Amino acid sequence: MEDTSDQTKGSLTTSVYTLEDIDRIEDFRESIIDFEKQLSGIEGSYGDADKPGQEKVANDINTLTHTFAGGCYVREINMPKGQLMTTGIHKKEHPFFVLKGDVSILTDAGIVRIVAPYSGVTKPGTKRLIYINEDTIWATVHATDKETVEEVIPDIIAKDFSDPEVSLEKAREMLRIESDKS
Repeated sequence: MEDTSDQTKGSLTTSVYTLEDIDRIEDFRESIIDFEKQLSGIEGSYGDADKPGQEKVANDINTLTHTFAGGCYVREINMPKGQLMTTGIHKKEHPFFVLKGDVSILTDAGIVRIVAPYSGVTKPGTKRLIYINEDTIWATVHATDKETVEEVIPDIIAKDFSDPEVSLEKAREMLRIESDKS
């Protein structure tokens, strides 16, 4: 398993970042949204960037299993190899598990290759571009008091990066406060 600790330094996958990191993350966000728009315009492309994880054709290809138990929502996706996809914008910190497979992921911190078995933590504001190298099973676990997928999705996926739970303005404000203390 590859050590990704240095690859996530200064990204929104950590809690420590500089103004330069925030600018880099903002550039990445703009680029991935532009790429996603171009990708969705290609013939044979499927999915709906405005409704991640809710489009029928994408879900027929990438089957989903939803489980609610003990105040948790567990979402398991089966992704056949050879696909290039983007994820939704994650609003909440949550664990993820790659149970089977091999993926290459472009994040705001660079490219990371993950081979199962693997576990990690997704931070708020994360949006990934993923290439599926081998058939993959990816699971996420979200704390919730909701009982249906329709209720939980708005709590865990942001419509866009202007959502206050994933906006970079909070990070910029924290840096301003720290620099004012100095």
